[in-house]
Amino acid sequence: MIRSAVCGIVFAETVVGYIGCVDVLSDVVSAARTGRPHSGRVTRSAPFAQRFPAVPSAGFHIVLQGTCWLLPSQGEPVALGPGDVAFLPRGSAHGLADDPFTPVNEPSPMPTGVHVDRAAEASADRPPTVVMLCGAYLLDGSGPHPLLNDLPEVIHLPTRVGRHGELRAAVELLGAELDGDARPGSDTIVLTLLDLLLLYILRAWFEEQRVLGHSATGWAAALHDPAVAAALRAIHEDPGRSWTVEELGAQARLSRAAFARRFTHLVGQPPLSYLTWWRMTTAARLLRTCDAPVNTIAQRVGYSSQYTFTHAFKRQYGSPPGTYRSHTG
Repeated sequence: MIRSAVCGIVFAETVVGYIGCVDVLSDVVSAARTGRPHSGRVTRSAPFAQRFPAVPSAGFHIVLQGTCWLLPSQGEPVALGPGDVAFLPRGSAHGLADDPFTPVNEPSPMPTGVHVDRAAEASADRPPTVVMLCGAYLLDGSGPHPLLNDLPEVIHLPTRVGRHGELRAAVELLGAELDGDARPGSDTIVLTLLDLLLLYILRAWFEEQRVLGHSATGWAAALHDPAVAAALRAIHEDPGRSWTVEELGAQARLSRAAFARRFTHLVGQPPLSYLTWWRMTTAARLLRTCDAPVNTIAQRVGYSSQYTFTHAFKRQYGSPPGTYRSHTG
């Protein structure tokens, strides 16, 4: 990964002194993502059945035409039709098949780059059973955000008339870019659309949970709770500030005790514990992506003592900042 030599400038604009209101969901995705996403347009002809091993990434399958079945490692097969999205947030082992009873082949890796999978094109004597967009997002497995841990093994977003229009639009644009030979600017366009696609998938899932009333606790509820969301935005906007529970409660317009109970109930940990966790997550992102000295990063996330910062970082990541940087660079 290429590190920025102007990390201090970028950091000041995008982590500490955000321009405008901080979007917690975007922040979480940005911190979790590493490297470039992978994608491909895949055509299969029946009979087919392929198993994919577990990987340290979040994968997706989107049906453009036809039908198929997703075979999760646990649970019942999931029928996928035109427009359906299947998202695997933790890269769980799974399979794809034209029919749940088709014998499954040996595991094969996910795509390794932005490409069209021509090896999987249907032959002339076997018309395509399904045309799909498939891909993956590399994630930092050393400290996954609890928002991502809250998600199920498989997220299935079936096509519904009038729902998630932005997600459908992103799918159509991505499909068009991956259909045929690459055009000028295609690589950048595809990468941008993949970023948008991930956010739209997560947004659609959280909206579905809220509408269905399935999340009395957890991040789906936290992001839609005005009080807790306000405190989360404050933490993400300025993680280096010496926040107190009282100050965060004021952001939420609740008393200290009421705020602490509500935040802990929805987020799963007390406010200051989450603050510390997010500071370390932010520091890890900076260590991976820029060359700023460790003491500068420590100060940016609220630590005047590099020793204290190093101790806190090692407690979360299992190694001191310098070692973490050398292993993730």
